[in-house]
Amino acid sequence: MNKEKRHEMLTRLRDDNPNPTTELEFNSPFELLIAVLLSAQATDVSVNKATAKLYPIANTPQAILDLGLDELKSYIKTIGLFNTKAVNTIKTCQMLVDLHGGEIPEDREALEALPGVGRKTANVVLNTAFGWPTIAVDTHIYRVSNRTKLAMGKTVDNVEQKLLKVVPKEFKVDVHHWLILHGRYTCVARKPRCGSCLIEDLCEFSSKTEL
Repeated sequence: MNKEKRHEMLTRLRDDNPNPTTELEFNSPFELLIAVLLSAQATDVSVNKATAKLYPIANTPQAILDLGLDELKSYIKTIGLFNTKAVNTIKTCQMLVDLHGGEIPEDREALEALPGVGRKTANVVLNTAFGWPTIAVDTHIYRVSNRTKLAMGKTVDNVEQKLLKVVPKEFKVDVHHWLILHGRYTCVARKPRCGSCLIEDLCEFSSKTEL
């Protein structure tokens, strides 16, 4: 995909959604971090249902530590892999209290040192909580980037590095939100909804489908 086509694609996505954000519900960097940690191999809807009950009771590292592991599990048991996620959440909260005064560090290395937090989660927090131009590549972004030929790569890391290279600065802060939403609702995995796609004429996918 050439530079002009790429710029037009991103311009259309921006015009359609000028202020995109995550569909996870949060009111602080800590709430965002825990929601993203819980969202691995789970839907945002399921996470939001759980945190809607959890956060009014405990929405700081110390409050979750005070809640304890078993009580935390009772709030998130509807989410996949909840046992492992509960353990990681408790460990993460302890590290935040011990090392960061209960605050979320605006630092990639410090974030990735937290249990259950990898590069993608750190990217989401740095971008959505702190406004960094990071690009968190999930399955949706990987699919959309490769399918449209916006940024092709064999791994999520390849796609992230390619996007960081080819996406103009003006789009970098918001691009991962646009691509996630586009992959979630239009460029879906099994049968993309090409007939209702606002970038269909720019996309280089060879097997487009009609509605």
